[in-house]
Amino acid sequence: MLVFCDFLQLGTMGNADGNESDIIFILLGFSDYPDLQIPLFLVFLVIYMITVVGNLVMIVIIRINPKLHTPMYLFLSHLSFLDFCYSTIVTPKLLHILVVEDKTISFAPCITQYSFAVICVVTEAFLLAMMAYDRFVAICNPLLYIVIMSQKHCTLMLTAVYTWGIISSSIFIYSLLIRSFSGINIINNFLCEYSAIVSVSTSDNHVMETIFFILANFNAFSTLTIVLTSYLFIFVTILKMHSASGRYKAFSTCASHLTGVTIFFGVLFFLYCVPSSKNSWLLVRVNTVFYTIVIPMLNPLIYSLRNKDVKETIRNLMSLSIRWCSG
Repeated sequence: MLVFCDFLQLGTMGNADGNESDIIFILLGFSDYPDLQIPLFLVFLVIYMITVVGNLVMIVIIRINPKLHTPMYLFLSHLSFLDFCYSTIVTPKLLHILVVEDKTISFAPCITQYSFAVICVVTEAFLLAMMAYDRFVAICNPLLYIVIMSQKHCTLMLTAVYTWGIISSSIFIYSLLIRSFSGINIINNFLCEYSAIVSVSTSDNHVMETIFFILANFNAFSTLTIVLTSYLFIFVTILKMHSASGRYKAFSTCASHLTGVTIFFGVLFFLYCVPSSKNSWLLVRVNTVFYTIVIPMLNPLIYSLRNKDVKETIRNLMSLSIRWCSG
């Protein structure tokens, strides 16, 4: 927190056009579709409620069911935690600007929203990579699984991905805080996102933009490399299995994670491959909605619908709730 306060002070010094308190961002959101404001509010509210309940229930299920006390579900509980945090960082502000005329957000809250969002995104990307590695070890090196994916090693990996998420966020924030902004800045989106903030900056810093480009690509391609390499070895191992039932069982253990990874990275790359033109802003906003709001809702469904232990625990919880309410 002290580091973040120092960053904000540095950002205030770097903004030559005014003090931090004078800098205002206007989040346009979907204001160019006034008739859709209330329907969108209701849709996003329902999605957010499902996201919160789904991810919190997933965390509770993993905690209370001893059968799910495995490395894969340890990672999944952290994935649910990150999805809950990410959705909570983004969605309430979106709901707010959909129903009120004041769509402004000051400098400090905007940077705070962006910083926590980056931590969640970067950490989730590397967490998905760790989950792919876990499946690789489970299928390709089952005899060494307990040793390689020990509790100590899992804790170290989780510590590493959270730490790197914080470091990446700090670098991205610094690159924004040394920029200058005018008093009022219009952001054609519903959240404080890097490219949108940079587009309204009055300064030009090629060095920091280059650093951002390198770091963002490093995060994307390193995680994607781990995922693709892990699944390449997994598919080769599965194809070498002589038993059809063995191949099906091995593939079914990866199906949920592979679905989640495909959606996450597919939307991520599509979002950042869209050219920054006026005609593409609607497409950018739609993809941002899917990336920041829909995916956190989908993940608990993806990982629970195909798992017998998860579904059994949900049924037990529901039957307990019914008996408690009726008794």
